[in-house]
Amino acid sequence: MPELRQECLWEHVTKPSIASLALAGEHRADVCIIGGGITGLSAAIHLLEQGKSVIVLEAWKVGHGGSGRNVGLVNAGTWIRPDDVETTLGQQQGSRLNKVLGEAPGEVFAMIERLGIDCQAQHKGTLHMAHNATGLADLQARHEQWSRRGADVELLTGAQCQEYCGTDKISAALLDRRAGTINPMAYTQGLAAAVVRLGGQLFQQSAVQGLTRESDAWRVNTARGSVKADKVVISTGAYTEGEWSNLQKHYFRGYYYQVASAPLSGAAADKVLPHGQGSWDTRTVLSSIRRDDQGRLLLGSLGRVDNKPAWFVRSWADRIQSHYFPKLGKVDWQMHWTGCIDFTPDHLMRLFEPAPGLVAVTGYNGRGNTTGTVIGKAFAQFLLNDQPDSLPIPFSPMKAVSIAGLRTGFYETGFSLYHAGQCLRVVL
Repeated sequence: MPELRQECLWEHVTKPSIASLALAGEHRADVCIIGGGITGLSAAIHLLEQGKSVIVLEAWKVGHGGSGRNVGLVNAGTWIRPDDVETTLGQQQGSRLNKVLGEAPGEVFAMIERLGIDCQAQHKGTLHMAHNATGLADLQARHEQWSRRGADVELLTGAQCQEYCGTDKISAALLDRRAGTINPMAYTQGLAAAVVRLGGQLFQQSAVQGLTRESDAWRVNTARGSVKADKVVISTGAYTEGEWSNLQKHYFRGYYYQVASAPLSGAAADKVLPHGQGSWDTRTVLSSIRRDDQGRLLLGSLGRVDNKPAWFVRSWADRIQSHYFPKLGKVDWQMHWTGCIDFTPDHLMRLFEPAPGLVAVTGYNGRGNTTGTVIGKAFAQFLLNDQPDSLPIPFSPMKAVSIAGLRTGFYETGFSLYHAGQCLRVVL
C-alpha cells in the first residue's frame, strides 16, 4: 500500500519566495506587525504603499499557520447567515460587516491580480452542498438572505446540481459566484514577496517574547533582537503563543484536517466538480471537497488527524470518497495535514485595541483567506488615519471566552467520535 505521509500539500507544491532571516539586533519602524500570515502581510502591503516603514515578525515561517494550511476556499460572508450577523451585531453594524465580507472575495482576487501572485486562483465560485432536508432548508434560507442583499448566488437543484457537484448524493447546492479557490500557501508567499518588494522587512523564525510600552513607542522583543515601533498589529490568530499576549483567552482553538490524493484523471475524475468550484456540505461536522490544479482530490473535515494512525485517515477518506464519488474506485491517498482555527462562540471575529497604537484580531472561524485580507487592509487604514470608521466592526472589549480549553477538548472529542463512526459506517 502506498505511503500516506503527514505533509501539507500546499507546502509541498509551493517554493519559498523569500529568504528566511531571523531578527537580530535593534531595529526601528513606523509599524511592527506580529504574525506573517494573510492579515499581517495585507496590513504591511497597504501601509508600505502609503509610505510607512514596516517590520513583520513571524514566529516560524511564512504560511506555517492557518494562512498556508487551509482548504483554499475564498468564501464570501461569515460562517453564519447574514440575517444572524445583523441580529447579533445590530442592523447597522451587521449590515456593514455583511457588505465588507460579501465583497471580500473580490478584494482577494484583485490583490492577486494587482500584485501578480501565482496561486492557482480560480474565481469560479463555491458550492455549499445540502446533504439532507435540513441542509436544504439552510441553503434555501441563505439563498434568500443573500439574494435580498443583491449577491450573485444561485440555488442549484436536480440534474444541474448533480452535474456541478459530480454526485447524486446531493439534493441541492448553493452556488456563490462571488467566491473561488486558491493555493493558500502560494497566496501567502506571494503577499510576503510583495512586502519585501515594497521595501518592508520580514523576519522569520522570530517568535515574540515580550511587548512593552516605552514612552511614546512600543518595544517588541525576540530572542535575538528587538523592534521599536510607533504602532503594533497582532495578527497571530489560532497560532498565538507566549505569555506576553492574553489573546489566547479570547477564542478557543479548533482543528481542521485535509487529505490529498494523487492526481486523478479519466472520465470518472473529470465529473468531480467539473466547473472548478470548491465545496463543502451542510453536515454539522462538515466535509470539504475540492480539486487542485493538478487534478488531486482534497477532502477535509473538522478535527485533527496528526495524532491518529494512517489507517484511520485512509479509512475516513475512503468512506467520504466512496459515498460521494463511487465511480472513482480505489483512490491513492498521498498526504494529510492538520491546522488550527480560532473559533468564537457566536462565529464572529473580534477586533481589539488594548492600548493606543496597538490593534489585534481573533476569531476568523475558518474564513481567514478573505477576512484576513480585508482586515489587514482595514487595520492599515485605521493606523494611518485613526478613524474607527475604517473598520468593518467596532473594537470589542477584552472579554475572555469562558472555559476555552474545555470547549476545545469537548469539540475535538466529538469530532473524533463522529469520524470514527464514519470509518465504521455507523454514521456518514
